[in-house]
Parts: sequence; C-alpha cells; structure tokens
Amino acid sequence: MNGARLRERLNRGECLSMLTAHYASPGHAVRLTELGADAIFLDCEHGTWSFEDIRLTAQAIRGAGGTAIVRPDCHQRSLLIRYLNAGADALMVPMMETAAEARAIVDAVRYGCHADHGERLVIAMIETVAAIDRLDEMLAVEGVDVFFVGPGDLSQDMGFAPAPPFGEPRPQVVRDKVGEAVAKIYAAGKVAGTLATLAELPHWWKQGVQFFYVHSDPFLRRGMTELADLLAG
Repeated sequence: MNGARLRERLNRGECLSMLTAHYASPGHAVRLTELGADAIFLDCEHGTWSFEDIRLTAQAIRGAGGTAIVRPDCHQRSLLIRYLNAGADALMVPMMETAAEARAIVDAVRYGCHADHGERLVIAMIETVAAIDRLDEMLAVEGVDVFFVGPGDLSQDMGFAPAPPFGEPRPQVVRDKVGEAVAKIYAAGKVAGTLATLAELPHWWKQGVQFFYVHSDPFLRRGMTELADLLAG
C-alpha cells in the first residue's frame, strides 16, 4: 500500500497533489498519475464507484506509482473496512466534527488492517463551522495524518453556494474561516489540506497547506475553451 509513502513525504514537508477521477475508469486514474498527480481521489460520496471499481482502480493506480484515496459517504465502520479491504491506500472521511469521531475512524482502520494499518493514510475532512470550533480537540487525536478543510461544504454550512461561478473566488468570510482552520492545524504541527484552484494554491502554500486537492475539470475546461476559440478563428 502506498499510504505510508505519502505520509513519509508529508512528514518531510513536501507539498502533494490529489486529482479527481470523475468517473469510474482505471485508465483515466492511471493517466492522471502518469501526468504527475501524487494521489487520485475516488469519491464514493458523490461518485458512482463500486467496491470492484475501487479494487481494480486502486491496483492500477499503485501500478503506476500513485496512491488511491477513497472518500466514503459516511462514517459507518463496516463500510470503511470494506473500502480498506478493497484496496484503498487512504480513507478521506467526510464531516468529521468531534474527537470521538476521529478516534473511531482511526480505530476502524487499525481494526480493519491489523497487520498493515501503518500503510494506510487517514484523512479527516473538516467541513463545518462546528468542526472548526472543536478542531483543537480533534488535532490531539493520534493517528490522523491529514486534516483537510473542505471549502465546498463549509460554504454551504455558512449559507453560501458550494462553489462560486467559474473563475471567481469564494466569499471572503468563507476564505477567512478556511484560513482560521489551516492556522490551527499548522500551529499544532499537523498536516493541513484543502481544495484549491491553481490561482489559490500559492496563497494556501504560504499559509502552511501541504496537501492540495485540485479538480481536473478546470484543465479540461480551459483546454476545450482554447480549442473552440482557435477553431472559431
């Protein structure tokens, strides 16, 4: 499993990228890995991935030298264990709000992968104002490798749309709240992650973020727009 490899790189202070494979395709995931993505995001909260899809795609990603990061749709212990058994190198668990929940996730990973839990990465998603208010307690939980601040769900929790119009920034109040969480994570000596566009990435890198989730759609959108403009003369 390549989760340990990612952990080692983060512990050395490296910044890493995670790209989205938006549809269940081992070939697409491998191509993103070949093009330089450190990890591939297999989203079972909003995507259509089956357990067999996860198994085949995770194998293909590892074969290309990458890491398969699976987001389940809930905290259900048996579900987390099944994704681990299917071959997830890492679990990126949504809507973590308490230290008790964080400990339960770590315990599930250690139970489900008793012999090699150290090879799996554990990522806690911080996506609400309540979670940020209780973040200090979660940061004290041993076994969580990355605390990922999800600006989309945080935006909704704060009364805004999950994503701004293409090319526009999120509301400043949301960005400030993400910054508050990142500052807490960095001050605790933990690894911070967040979703960022290429334009936003330098700012968050300077704030101490190491783990960046980057959507692949904007690359396709820009390329297709450029192509259409060229063909239109």
